[in-house]
Amino acid sequence: MNVSDSSIFDMAPIAMWIEDFSGVKRLFERWRAEGVGDIRTFLKEDMRRVEACSQAIEVVRVNRKTLSLYEAETLEDLTANLSTVFRDEMLDSHINELSALWHGETGFESMGVNYSLSGRRMDIHLKGSVMPGHEDTLSQVLLTTEDVSERESARRNEIASRQYAEGLFSHSPVSLWVEDFSAIKDLLEDVRLSGVDDLGVFLDVHPEFVRQCMSEIRIIDVNQATLELFGASDLQTLLARQSEIFRDEMEKPFREQLLDLWDGKLHHHREVVNYALDGSIRNILLHFSVLPGHEHDWSQVQIALTDITARKKAEAYLEYLGKHDVLTKLYNRAFYTDELNRLERKALRPVSVIIMDLNGLKQVNDQLGHDAGDSLLRRFGEVLEGVVSRPFSAARIGGDEFALLMPGADAKAANTMVETIYELLHINNQFYSNAPLSVSIGRATSREGESMDALVKRADIAMYEHKRLSARDPLNPDYAMVSRG
Repeated sequence: MNVSDSSIFDMAPIAMWIEDFSGVKRLFERWRAEGVGDIRTFLKEDMRRVEACSQAIEVVRVNRKTLSLYEAETLEDLTANLSTVFRDEMLDSHINELSALWHGETGFESMGVNYSLSGRRMDIHLKGSVMPGHEDTLSQVLLTTEDVSERESARRNEIASRQYAEGLFSHSPVSLWVEDFSAIKDLLEDVRLSGVDDLGVFLDVHPEFVRQCMSEIRIIDVNQATLELFGASDLQTLLARQSEIFRDEMEKPFREQLLDLWDGKLHHHREVVNYALDGSIRNILLHFSVLPGHEHDWSQVQIALTDITARKKAEAYLEYLGKHDVLTKLYNRAFYTDELNRLERKALRPVSVIIMDLNGLKQVNDQLGHDAGDSLLRRFGEVLEGVVSRPFSAARIGGDEFALLMPGADAKAANTMVETIYELLHINNQFYSNAPLSVSIGRATSREGESMDALVKRADIAMYEHKRLSARDPLNPDYAMVSRG
């Protein structure tokens, strides 16, 4: 079937325009005569020059698809409203077309924005070609405009989503890492293919495998919070000094991570210890997640690190307060009671107990004030700290009462301990001659089958006996617990 060129133009499924650019050609000639060389700069300096070019273009003909796309009834309807169709961002893209024609090119294309007569915004892909025989005058230029709004909208949404995700990553207050664990997956699969069923047993036999896996982690990116957490100036510094961050205790939790991955747990968390580049400890809550779409190769893994150093310090301090006397820094009665119960359950014998009472504390508090009394308590706490080491423990169990528990120590060891306390009291009192420490001491060593309660009672009775004898004969060296010189 023979169809005329006119019919083909009119029935084309894409919007087509035939326009006369001869007016633009005349503007070009005038500007060249005025010495214009860089057309882009010239047009951008004054956008009214772009508008002048646009107004110099005459629409000769459009096809049906053009009228439909721009919601116009007729060519006259369309041309009468060109200011509605070509506006705003269109002038910027129009510079590309004008620049191509200025440099003698006969074809051009660009992305731009047009509007239908009802005001509907359209992203358009414009292509233009100077028709043969009209290169000198530009009196006939064929243009096509394709509505690519849906594609461009999807592209903009993708860019916005990516920027949003990158923003969340970059500006998250939590340290975020994107890492490649694919080499580790390959190593684990090789181990499984070799016939290993129990990775835990394998790692016990081959601990070097943990270190090998650690060395295969590839860091793809980290955010700003990560650099701040570890005190790194930039990513390159962080990567170059990884060994300073992940060391010592890190191998054990990474071993646990490998066991989780072996069992198919692609999302898990645990507490770990890392180090900042200045050497300070960072207690970390680590969240591990293989990112969606990468479950088959683990090539993208997100690691989120929450700094819990302050929380761990607070927990440690609260735990310390739960077990220690704040004034003397010795253990408190709660710890002492727990330790007695623990020793009761253990078969380790003998156990020696030393009970001590700080003499005259009430009088010092009444006469000199509680600050003076607190000073005596702190000093005696320092004395006991100086003589006690694990597995022995010293505790303040009352206002002026102290206890020393010595698991595995016989009577001879207990006597030696008391003598050492005497010696340190003597040294301490030399520095505080105006406020000497005086202590009543009772000691007892466990007998076969004796309970801890009974043992403590014997030591307590011995302490009160010593206090009674000291009060009767304070100069007797067998009982005096103050400075002996």
